[in-house]
Amino acid sequence: MNNETTNNNPLICDIETGMCETTGETKDNSSQNTVKSIEKSIKLIYYTDPICSSCWGIEPQLRKLKLEYGNAIDMEYRMGGLLPDWSYNSGGIGKPSDVASHWDEVSLHYDMPIDGDLWLEDPLDSSYPPSIALKAAQFQDQNKAQLFMREIREMVFLKKKNIAKWEHLETAAKKVGLNVEQLKTDFEGKAKEAFAEDLKLGKKLGVRGFPTIFFIDQAGHTETVYGTRPYAFYEIAILKLNPNATKSEYSKNWETLFSIYPSLTAKEYAELSGTPRNESEEILNDLSKNGKLQKTTTKNGSIWTMKNSRI
Repeated sequence: MNNETTNNNPLICDIETGMCETTGETKDNSSQNTVKSIEKSIKLIYYTDPICSSCWGIEPQLRKLKLEYGNAIDMEYRMGGLLPDWSYNSGGIGKPSDVASHWDEVSLHYDMPIDGDLWLEDPLDSSYPPSIALKAAQFQDQNKAQLFMREIREMVFLKKKNIAKWEHLETAAKKVGLNVEQLKTDFEGKAKEAFAEDLKLGKKLGVRGFPTIFFIDQAGHTETVYGTRPYAFYEIAILKLNPNATKSEYSKNWETLFSIYPSLTAKEYAELSGTPRNESEEILNDLSKNGKLQKTTTKNGSIWTMKNSRI
């Protein structure tokens, strides 16, 4: 893919850098900033967007990070505003249908199921509505907000749902146990201000694309990981800031993993269980055949869920 395409289109994610880049101007990208960490020894500020395909690609690493270093880190989701609208028309991407084949390519690269046909069937006009909905969810409960983000990601990447539409946001909110009426009120009110604050802070921190994660210790020292990287990059960032951070042991039994994360792709299961990728799919398929898991298949891969799971 050429540089013009990569630099000018937020929905074209550079596979080499693992970044979906924004179209706006950015400031200093230095790893030092004035944001302070509180409570746990290391705060993570994760700049993302609900429709960022590279952010979907990072899910296996982040899920493992939460299991192994959840006692040391506090992850804060910030929205970056990947797609304001379709007014820019540059670099080969002028309409939603231009994104479809790119998403299929990204799916293959990250080994995470993504169905690009969304952009042919029911494309989003903007990623702002689901971003604002996420901020509204955060007002209620941070943990449920993260579950909400996962749910709308599965909707957009696997189920081809236009998550800019309230009906789908409402469905996701009910599934993760959010108060839908309150979510709607905040979505139409103070969540818009919270989203604007995220955009403002992102500009100040020099966020140029997604995923971008700032690792910040209590003294304000910062390590930054840009793009979708192997797990070791995130672990090293933590240990640089806190060499004494201890890695938690967790059960890699399939039942335990699915009790923590009720939906897993084969790539995620391989990352979390330590099982070779080809074997992980065989294990999940066997569990599905035996009625333990439910398998949902897209044209670019599958996802497995616990039977009778709410999420």
